[in-house]
Amino acid sequence: MNIWWIRRDLRLADNPALAAALAAGGGVLPVFILDDALLSQPAEKRQGFLYAGLNILDEDLRRLGSRLIVRRGDPRVEIPRLAREVAAGSVFAEHDVSPYALRRDAAVAAQVDLRLVHGLGVHPAGAVTRPDGGPYTVFTPYSRAWKALPAPGQPLPTPAALPPVPELHSETIPDLPAPENFPPGEREARGRLNAFINGPIDAYGDGRNRLDLDGTSALSPYLRFGMLSARQAVVAARRAAGPGAETWLNELIWREFYQSILYHFPHVLHGAFRPALQSIPWRDAPEDLRAWQAGLTGYPVVDAGMRQLAATGWMHNRARMITASFLVKDLLINWQAGERWFMRQLVDGDPAANNGGWQWTAGTGTDAAPYFRIFNPVLQGQKFDPLGDYVRRWVPELAAVPEKYIHAPWEMPAEEQSASRAVIGRDYPAPIVEHAFARQRTLEAYAGK
Repeated sequence: MNIWWIRRDLRLADNPALAAALAAGGGVLPVFILDDALLSQPAEKRQGFLYAGLNILDEDLRRLGSRLIVRRGDPRVEIPRLAREVAAGSVFAEHDVSPYALRRDAAVAAQVDLRLVHGLGVHPAGAVTRPDGGPYTVFTPYSRAWKALPAPGQPLPTPAALPPVPELHSETIPDLPAPENFPPGEREARGRLNAFINGPIDAYGDGRNRLDLDGTSALSPYLRFGMLSARQAVVAARRAAGPGAETWLNELIWREFYQSILYHFPHVLHGAFRPALQSIPWRDAPEDLRAWQAGLTGYPVVDAGMRQLAATGWMHNRARMITASFLVKDLLINWQAGERWFMRQLVDGDPAANNGGWQWTAGTGTDAAPYFRIFNPVLQGQKFDPLGDYVRRWVPELAAVPEKYIHAPWEMPAEEQSASRAVIGRDYPAPIVEHAFARQRTLEAYAGK
């Protein structure tokens, strides 16, 4: 009997760890460990998505003659204990790149025959390297090297049947509601992938930036928990072809780029990638931070994004960039405060991608054009939500504001504020900072580093 240790690969199709466990012979025991070290962190939406996904995976396994065994505790204890319990030959699992995962797996490997199988990305985190063998730290050359590697093979099929599982104790999966807008499971993931490939992907080059349109794949939660494999997504993108598909492929490569950065430079989880920008004089402004978290900054597109995040656990990537830029560049609050808040809220919260995105915005990461990139929240709203539909959906107190003022409602004459039932300072807050002033303050703070 071999153990298939499930971590971030909640699927049966195109699962290299499962395929390797089956190929080894002797039966397969599907196992998930409820790891208190990870699940004690506040992230209800993401955990609800995970738990519901585990229930669906168990149903899928049962249809094939197997079932999911769930244990709670420290995997460094529980996996070896279970291996002894069933006299397991080997433990098969998908390789992960976070510092915690690497430490955990090394401790387990010291006790059992742990066989880590690649599958988190199309290419392993250490496979895309410079000619001298060192890691890339800039995306464009990384992406060229990534594309120059052999194309991924076809995804593996779902097994026709699985060996039965012996009678073993299995913990009850916690009951926590999944986000309504993201039904979990690999069938849902494949359905969303097919719908995207057969429609929005053609206009993805422009549509991905429009906040008021459903122009993105919204597949990030499914990729985060492996309900869809990176290979399935990349193969579909290449089959679709065209400019939109190429742009989406680059977004998938960004995901692997940040995995590579975390793998090679684990210190990014604790501070700036660029040491010279480690000590920016950030403001200690808890009230401003709370206003940002609550979507009460007085800048409609920022507030819309933050309220969407709070309500759904997800946010359009353009909105992520706008809201992050506002926290770091307008409020001059440490990007790590935003990184923590996003990880608490996001269904797709992933340490590598979340950290990479925040460091890109803060200019502390791998990007070559850092601190002087400061988004103007009014212009961003006008460009990417031109009619104000996104703002009106998530900031309903501005629903009656005319299009002319929707992204700068404080510019409305008093009589129009009253007519729109959006009196600034009463129905909707005044801006908590003036953007031109904030921009200059940030440039001076960064220039001193």
